[in-house]
Amino acid sequence: MTRPGAAVLVALALLVLPLPAPAQSPPAAPLTPAQSALREIYQELLEINTTDSAGDTTAAAQAMAARLRAGGFADSEMRIVVPPGAPRKGNLVARLKGRGTGKPILLLAHLDVVEARREDWERDPFKMVEEGGYFYARGAVDDKAMAAIFVANLIRYRRDGYVPDRDLILALTADEELGSSSRWNGVRWLLEHERPLIEAEYALNEGGGAEMTRTGTPILLRVQAAEKVTVSFRLEARNPGGHSSLPRPDNAIYQLAAGLDRLSRLEFPAQLNEITRGYFLRSAALFEAATAEDMRALAREGGPDPAAAARLSRRSPLYNSMMRTTCVATRLEGGHAGNALPQAARALVNCRVLPGEPIDGVREAIVRAVGDPGITVTQTGQPELSQPSSLRPDLMRIVESTTAALAEHPGLRRLRPLPRTRRRALARTQRADAGRIALGRPGVPLPRGEGAGGRALAAEARQHRAAEQLDRAEGVRR
Repeated sequence: MTRPGAAVLVALALLVLPLPAPAQSPPAAPLTPAQSALREIYQELLEINTTDSAGDTTAAAQAMAARLRAGGFADSEMRIVVPPGAPRKGNLVARLKGRGTGKPILLLAHLDVVEARREDWERDPFKMVEEGGYFYARGAVDDKAMAAIFVANLIRYRRDGYVPDRDLILALTADEELGSSSRWNGVRWLLEHERPLIEAEYALNEGGGAEMTRTGTPILLRVQAAEKVTVSFRLEARNPGGHSSLPRPDNAIYQLAAGLDRLSRLEFPAQLNEITRGYFLRSAALFEAATAEDMRALAREGGPDPAAAARLSRRSPLYNSMMRTTCVATRLEGGHAGNALPQAARALVNCRVLPGEPIDGVREAIVRAVGDPGITVTQTGQPELSQPSSLRPDLMRIVESTTAALAEHPGLRRLRPLPRTRRRALARTQRADAGRIALGRPGVPLPRGEGAGGRALAAEARQHRAAEQLDRAEGVRR
C-alpha cells in the first residue's frame, strides 16, 4: 500500500463488541468448494512475481482473467489494459452487470508488490507457505488477499446467478506501490485513458484495518476515508568554500545544521476534520479514563483542546501525525572532499500535509522556522492533492452492520494470534527490509509511505493473514 510518500491513515474506528476468546483453537473444518477455489486463486496470485524490478503485473492480470473466464465471464465483460511501452504493467478491469438501479461500485485492488530480496526472507517470498494458521509470502496481505477475494467472490456471484442492484466493477492495477513516481500507475492510467471502464459512484479500496487482542478477541475495524498529502522540500546552504586548513565562520554545513535544529522545533497546529474527529471520539471507549478524556477534548466542538493535543502527541507518534501536518528531515549531504570546506550542504525535508492545508503555507512555515535567508527552501515535486471522502451515512450503516455480523462469524472466532517467537522473527525481517528497500511502507495504521511513491517498507509482519480467516472469507451480499 503506497501513495505519494508516506501517507498517514486517517481512520474511523468502528467498535466491535468483545467476544470471549476460546480456550483453544478448534480444529479447522474441511474447506467448502468456494473456499478451496479462493485458496487456489490466492496461491496462484501470490506466486506470480509482480515487483517493479523483475515482476509482471500483466501476467497476474492474465491469470485472474483466466480465472474469471473459467468462472463464466465472457471476454466482452473484461479487459486487460496494458499501457503502450510498458508490457509488464498491465491492469485488469472486469464487470458484473447489475439491475442498473444505481451507479456502479468499483472494487479496487493492486497487483504489484514491494520488492522482496530472497536473502532478507526466511522463505522464498514468492512461494505461498501456510504455517501455524498463517500464510507467508510477499503480498499475502498487501494487496493480493483483497484481489483474490474480489475475484473469487465475482466468480461465486456469477455461478450462483446473483444479480446485484448495480454493476460491480473490478479493477486490479499496476504500480500502486510506486505511486506518482510511476507513469504506469494503474489507477492514474485508467482515469486518464480509460475512465469509462471504471466510472463508479464510489470505490472500495485497501487502507483500513482491524485489530484484535493477542487472544483473538476482535476490537475494532478502521475505515480509511482520507490521506495526508506528501510533499518534500530541499534546503540548501552555499558559500565559496576553501581549504580546510583555513576554516571560515560561514561554513555551509554548520549553517544548514543550525537551520535544521531550529526546524526540528516546528510544530503545526492540531486540526481535525470529520474523519479524524470521528476516529478520536469513537476510539475513546477503548482507553483508560485519562486518555479517553483527552481524545474527547481533542475532538470537541469548537476546536481541539491544546493541552489534550499535547498529551496525546507525546503518547503516540500516530496520534500526533493524525492531528497535524508534520515535516521531518530525512536526507542530508554536504561537502565534496575531506580537506575542503563545503561549498554546499543540502537536506531533504519530507512533509505530510493535512488534506486541505495549502502547500505554500507549509513552505512558508518551514522558511520561518529555519530563520535564515541564506538557506533556500525549494519544493521538489508537485504533490497529488486529495480531499477526504464523505462518510456517507447510508454507506457507514452498511459497514457497521456488516462489521457486527462478521464479529460473530465462526471463522473469526477461530483466529489465533501470531506466536511471540514469530512476531520477533518478523520484526527482525522488518528491520532488515526497511534498511534496504526504498519503496514501501509500515503497516496499518502506522504512518506510511502504506499507500503511491516513496515510503518506509511494509515488511513480512504485515504480510500474513490468518489462514482460517482467509479460507472462510465469504462474499457479503445485500
